[in-house]
Amino acid sequence: MSRVQLALNVPNIDEAVDFYAAMFATEPHKRRPGYANFEVADPPLKLVLFENAQAAERLNHLGVEVASPDDVVASTDRFTSAGLDVRLQTAELCCHAVQDKVWTDAPDGEWEFYTILDDEPAGVVGSESTCCS
Repeated sequence: MSRVQLALNVPNIDEAVDFYAAMFATEPHKRRPGYANFEVADPPLKLVLFENAQAAERLNHLGVEVASPDDVVASTDRFTSAGLDVRLQTAELCCHAVQDKVWTDAPDGEWEFYTILDDEPAGVVGSESTCCS
């Protein structure tokens, strides 16, 4: 299963979590200081919130969560075949999880296609994770 990811910069993480929990009628999948993510079933959405009151833009980045590392490789191959620039990251600690991912630059920002290898890696529960913020 794939789902679109929408990563937002928010001025107050607690207010944003309360709002989006009510809006999508679901609790966060993961909460950390200054960070939260929601796995929304309907519509299929991964909503990621970064507390960043000084952000110039509300949108942090867009992405697609895919099911497996093979899907990341297939996305990389598709982007490369289309002549798009790619940046591949494997076993990257990001957003409090270990992920394989590929990034490509769109005319209006970055897109990330990724899969989660370990959603609760040991030793990073309370750590800062700023790879996407």
